[in-house]
Amino acid sequence: MKADPACPEPPSTASGGPVSHSISQTARLHRIAAGRLLRDLGLYPGQEFVMMHLWDAGPVRQSELIKAVGLDPSTVTKMLQRLEQSGHVRRSPDPADRRAALVEATGASCGLKAQVEQAWRQLEEITLAGLDESERKELLRLLGHVEGNLCPQAREAAADGACDAEA
Repeated sequence: MKADPACPEPPSTASGGPVSHSISQTARLHRIAAGRLLRDLGLYPGQEFVMMHLWDAGPVRQSELIKAVGLDPSTVTKMLQRLEQSGHVRRSPDPADRRAALVEATGASCGLKAQVEQAWRQLEEITLAGLDESERKELLRLLGHVEGNLCPQAREAAADGACDAEA
C-alpha cells in the first residue's frame, strides 16, 4: 500500500519527538484546510489573522500589526498590499509620526468579517469531527498548556531577533 503524500509517516529522525511531529503535521494540515475555506473568500492563509487583529484593535501602526501577528515584515507588507487592493484595509500616514503608517480595516470589510467567522466555525467542526464535548474541552485544555510551555520560547526568539536586527 502506498503512503498518502498529504499525511506521510513520520521520518525516523522524528522518533525522539512524536508529539512535536504530530503537532507540526496537524498545524500544517489545519493550515491547508483553512486555506481551502479562505480561498472561497478571496483570502490567503494568514490574511484572516491580520483582519481579525484589525477588526478587534482598530487602526494600528503597521509595525505593531507585524508584532501582533508574529509574521515576517515582508510577508505582512505583501498581505497588506493584497488586502488594500481588495478594499479590505486602508493604510495612511500616522498623524503622530508621519514616518509610520496606520493600518485599519475598511467599512467594506464588515461583510468579510462575518464570512471569516463562519469559515472558522466550519474549520472548527472539520477539525474536531468525531470528538465529543468532553474530548473537545480536554483537547483545548491540553493545547492551552502546550501553548503556555511554548510562549516563553517565542518571547525569547522575538527578543533574540530584536537584538539581531540591532547588530
